[in-house]
Amino acid sequence: MNAKQKKTLSMIFEKPTRSDIHWQESVSLLLGIGAIMKEGKGSRVRFKYRDYSLHVHAPHPGKVIAKGAVEAIREFLTDIGVAP
Repeated sequence: MNAKQKKTLSMIFEKPTRSDIHWQESVSLLLGIGAIMKEGKGSRVRFKYRDYSLHVHAPHPGKVIAKGAVEAIREFLTDIGVAP
């Protein structure tokens, strides 16, 4: 995990939940920890890591992910044992 991914990880775990995390930064983080990304229909995206999976919607037309998606990513990272 590089420095930018570590910064994104810290941002995801901040309370209250941030609303300024960019989609590409979160994708980079998830891929950096070894998750596999699979795009579904429309804006659906699934990340899989071992037996865990995360289903989120990519933002459109904007680039910033919703707070609910940030919380889902936080829960996914916690489940797989990744924390800042």
